[in-house]
Amino acid sequence: MASSFSQIAVLLGLACVGMTRPADAAEPISFNNDVVPVLTRFGCNAGGCHGKLAGQNGFRLSLRGYAPELDHATITREALGRRINAASPADSLLVRKAANLIPHGGGQRLERDGKAAQILIDWIAAGAPGPKTDEATLERIEVSPASSTLSTGESHPLAVTAIYSDGQRKDVTWLTQFASSDSGVLDVAPSGLVTALRNGESVVRASFKDQVEIATVTTPYADSVAARQDVVRNNIIDEHVFTKLAALRIEPSLLCDDATFIRRASLDAIGTLPTATEVRDFLADTDSNKRLHLVNQLLARSEFVDFWALQLGDILQNRKERDHDVRGAKGVRAMHQWLRSQVAARASWRDIATSVLMAKGACDQEPAVGFYIVTVGEKDADQSEVADSVAQAFLGTRIGCARCHNHPLEKYTQDDYYHFVSFFSRVTLDRKKPEDGGTELVVGTRQLLNLQRELQNKRVELQALQQQNGEAPKIDEATKRVADLERQIDETRKSPVEVSQPRTGQRLAPQPLDRSLNAIPPGDDPRQTLTNWLTDPSNEQFSGAMINRLWKHFLSVGLVEPVDDLRATNPPSNRPLWNTLNHEFVSSGYDLRHVMKLIMNSRTYQLAADSQESNFRDTQFYSHYYARRLSAEVLLDAICQATGVPEQFAGYPLGVRAIQVPDPGVDSYFLALFGRSERTTACACERKADVTLPQLLHLQNSDELYRKMKSPEGELAKICAAQTDDNAVLDWLFLSTIGRLPRDEQRASVLELLKTGDRQEVLLDVFWALLNSKEFTFNR
Repeated sequence: MASSFSQIAVLLGLACVGMTRPADAAEPISFNNDVVPVLTRFGCNAGGCHGKLAGQNGFRLSLRGYAPELDHATITREALGRRINAASPADSLLVRKAANLIPHGGGQRLERDGKAAQILIDWIAAGAPGPKTDEATLERIEVSPASSTLSTGESHPLAVTAIYSDGQRKDVTWLTQFASSDSGVLDVAPSGLVTALRNGESVVRASFKDQVEIATVTTPYADSVAARQDVVRNNIIDEHVFTKLAALRIEPSLLCDDATFIRRASLDAIGTLPTATEVRDFLADTDSNKRLHLVNQLLARSEFVDFWALQLGDILQNRKERDHDVRGAKGVRAMHQWLRSQVAARASWRDIATSVLMAKGACDQEPAVGFYIVTVGEKDADQSEVADSVAQAFLGTRIGCARCHNHPLEKYTQDDYYHFVSFFSRVTLDRKKPEDGGTELVVGTRQLLNLQRELQNKRVELQALQQQNGEAPKIDEATKRVADLERQIDETRKSPVEVSQPRTGQRLAPQPLDRSLNAIPPGDDPRQTLTNWLTDPSNEQFSGAMINRLWKHFLSVGLVEPVDDLRATNPPSNRPLWNTLNHEFVSSGYDLRHVMKLIMNSRTYQLAADSQESNFRDTQFYSHYYARRLSAEVLLDAICQATGVPEQFAGYPLGVRAIQVPDPGVDSYFLALFGRSERTTACACERKADVTLPQLLHLQNSDELYRKMKSPEGELAKICAAQTDDNAVLDWLFLSTIGRLPRDEQRASVLELLKTGDRQEVLLDVFWALLNSKEFTFNR
């Protein structure tokens, strides 16, 4: 029956295989290099059309053409080849649908008489040949101009050139998809014409086939900037930041005052409010280097260890498993204590990363194994999220898209993904309930683990037979089985390290994301090769991932945003500064404190949050400090410190601060409401920093907050009982919450209320107002 259908299809002109192109044709049409780019450029294989997982109306293409061999089969053979018409190529369903000559859900995608339609027609006329292994392949694309400066309202076209493996260069501008990183600053037309809409800087992403490149467009402000502010530069950070601002004609804000600085620095470095006494002492200090001394003091405090163990716990997903947990709270605490010890000992980020990546053994003896327990879980490592988590935590890049298809915004292909996954193909978890001992990470395959278990049991059996003078045949049989198992184990250990690519079935060996070749000797742990490559000083992504996190932590906005989405098409907002910070970090031996000091001592970090007319629109070049809401743990601790009433966390002694709690699963409505990270992934987006209406309502109406403020053992009750001077009480209220003294008009208003109102009620109202103020809930 199938044969009859095929014959009918040929007679009706629906088949394509075996058809030949006219002899007088010019350059042959390539499915890979000509047809797929057309389908991609006009959105046929996009995620919203036939490229989605289920396809569209029975027609499915691979997303953005990542699987051309499958696309060719779908177009030419599926549905009895009805999508092409070899007898009359122009009447092919593929062409007529795309041109909307017959009803098409996606509307008109290309012109019937246009260049794109002609490529499809010529390809069908040539016999619709499939992908060829010996044809030239695309190596890279170039965008011209790579950088440019435009005035507001000005336009210019971009040109894209494709470079192939045979040296051919082809203008593919018309087949390229363009996108602006900030459509409010820069508009880009489908043709590649860019138009500056307002002042700033934006990147245009140009995508052709599996290659992506960028062009940077700068639109400076019209008015030149006075040089008075950018002359004062504390260190190399300021050199790069103020040079960038000058190029954009953005004036930096003034320096923040001392009260603002001690509060900002304390919250950023140790997650803790400065006390009223600390603020007073700092304000009274006349040493011109007091800010530098403060930074050194903060980085040496015990709260620094607590706070940064919390930050690293977020990155490394230190939590209990969602289902069938084998670590328990004890395992989470053990890893937290290990992280504390690393921070306290000034361990380098490189050493911490190496310890985690190379972790093995039982989790109750090696806490870092916990990283693999939560990222591998109950799956085989090559089917788990471990590769995604490692890439995001240590390289700051998101490769998860490439699990199913080529990455739409980056160079990574599906093959790249499974090459990377292959590094973890020897990670096997011998999972045990906590009461049965610690879950163990074994370096080897599941097959190896099973063979080792059988060998252990068989050796015990053999020993028992020998001790009991058992029957000779049984002893011989057991001896042979032990030898056979030892041979199988040795062969398994030496077997090639590789995983299967699910789409092609090809077995892929470990290979870093930069596609450098690293042979792994038989029996070696593949993670060692990965760790050597990943932590090599030449690997900018490893150092850059942490640099970007630190910069965002202290400056509110990363040099790359999102902070853990580093890719060629998402460049830093200040490339020279990025290069300098990476150099400083690597040269210091990956010392986290070194970079923190550099940032906190810069004038850039110490600028006021108050914007000026010339810089209020700036949100990415650091012309002023970008105020942000305090994180969940820091805000809760600030409330507890200001009120003098600690929070009680289930399972922890009273007095344990929120930044000291290891387990993100500890019940706390407040922490959940204010965006505590659940650590289910390595994504920084797990921690929420936005301001929501429920948060505001909770602060304004919380019975718990009111209880803390009014507590007889609280700070307000104590200061009111010990101090009869209302001015002194008022000073304490302001200094212990928002870190400054009240302004004259604020002082006068409160003192006036105190003349006629109940003293405790008035001061309680002032306390409530301060704790609900933006000055308290934000770092500014």
